[in-house]
Amino acid sequence: MAAMLHDGAVELDPAGFDAAVARAAGLPLQDAGRAVALLADNGIDWLVAAAGVARAGGVLIPLPGFFTDTQCRHVLGATGAALLLTDDPARGLRLGFAASGGLPGTGLHCLHADTGAAVTPGLLPEGTGLVTFTSGTTGAPRGVCLGAGALARVADAVASVARALGVERHLCLLPLGVLLEQVAGAGAASLAGATAFVPPLATVGMAGSSAFDARRALAQVSRHEVHSLILLPQMLQAMVAAVEGGAPRPASLRIAAVGGGRVPPALVERARALGIPACEGYGLSECGSVVALALPQDAPGSGMRPLPHARVHTAPAPSPAARSESGADTQPIGDEVVVEGPAFLGYLGGPAHASGAPVRTGDLGTLDAAGALRITGRLKHLIITGFGRNVSPEWPESELLAQPQVQQAVVFGEARPWLCAVLVPAPGADLASLAAAVAAANAGLPDYARIGGWVVAPTPFTPADGTLTANGRPRREVVHARHGAQLDALYPRC
Repeated sequence: MAAMLHDGAVELDPAGFDAAVARAAGLPLQDAGRAVALLADNGIDWLVAAAGVARAGGVLIPLPGFFTDTQCRHVLGATGAALLLTDDPARGLRLGFAASGGLPGTGLHCLHADTGAAVTPGLLPEGTGLVTFTSGTTGAPRGVCLGAGALARVADAVASVARALGVERHLCLLPLGVLLEQVAGAGAASLAGATAFVPPLATVGMAGSSAFDARRALAQVSRHEVHSLILLPQMLQAMVAAVEGGAPRPASLRIAAVGGGRVPPALVERARALGIPACEGYGLSECGSVVALALPQDAPGSGMRPLPHARVHTAPAPSPAARSESGADTQPIGDEVVVEGPAFLGYLGGPAHASGAPVRTGDLGTLDAAGALRITGRLKHLIITGFGRNVSPEWPESELLAQPQVQQAVVFGEARPWLCAVLVPAPGADLASLAAAVAAANAGLPDYARIGGWVVAPTPFTPADGTLTANGRPRREVVHARHGAQLDALYPRC
């Protein structure tokens, strides 16, 4: 195999790509400072520009297109980026930049910050090659500083899986501005000698960060006989629904890696029965994206295998029982997951992360005797009920999401006698079918983790309205702020 790039219209071989990168590397970094922002749709130009910044010695600041102007200004100000590479010069002007020509080797525009703009230089740890901004749980993204060597090790580890599975064609469905697709998608495909298809996001059915046309994506899979995809859990759910609704099965797929949130084993089973070889993955920006991945031959729910670059273990988490005054027995929720291997250099403007120091992830999980990793929840999300029971909300949420009638679910219940949920129904689901879905989910849960009441959200959760992070995780405090009065009304008044 020879690594190739294809955007749906143009194909570029390694020699052509290298020549384009060499031209792009002539960008005026000396005038712009080290940080260079990149705001563009998926395509060959995006990859050329990113590689050109690296070759020129700059620090790449990818800006996902779904970031709001406010988020973009926060990123640009925090990093001190005075150069913006974009396919949308009108938006660049709106962000305070002035046009100054094109980027050689691409069709992108090169804009400089307006001389009157107040730009505060960010604090970049030594060796930073890229700063990825995670939406996190607030509206202001936080910068994670990463070195090129760490990212290359992650991409090479994923490439080893791709080679073992015979992957020769990967289709990028997520924005390249998101670290997961950049490193584990296009980056790993290149190292595996595979062709990376990077068409515009609209071509594969993506609009913004959360609107996804699964039928359009499946059509692209069939057209290019794609072997691998990276999906978010909601995207997998949409694909399953589309195939169950009559869309063609993706016969060429060898792996569909699903990351960004816990994937219910029942959803994986449904997907595999339809010819979608779904495999749960786990990672975080601080570790350069992917840490562990299940394989198509692994039984759903049996755990994920840490990749060769990462050493995973668990450490005792702060005892949730210490937060409970009842002293009641608690649900075993696992220990905190700790990762050693390629790690971030520090947060933008914060202290450096010591070289070789492990990353305490804040995720709760277990490792079995074979080293398989299962994620059970987030330490900071832990709910302590009014009866002193400790429940990771991701647990009942995964049971709810395993029901075809439930599209999204967020569970609450701190200091309450039982748990409650905000549900987004799947298309076509009515209140009766939702009630049946909740009953089916409850049947697999102990009494203290069952959903005792629920309300329906009028519209799906999205990053655009602030209820989801960029990778599809719920912003629980935002969801609760919008539905708290309804949830409170579910409980009897004392």
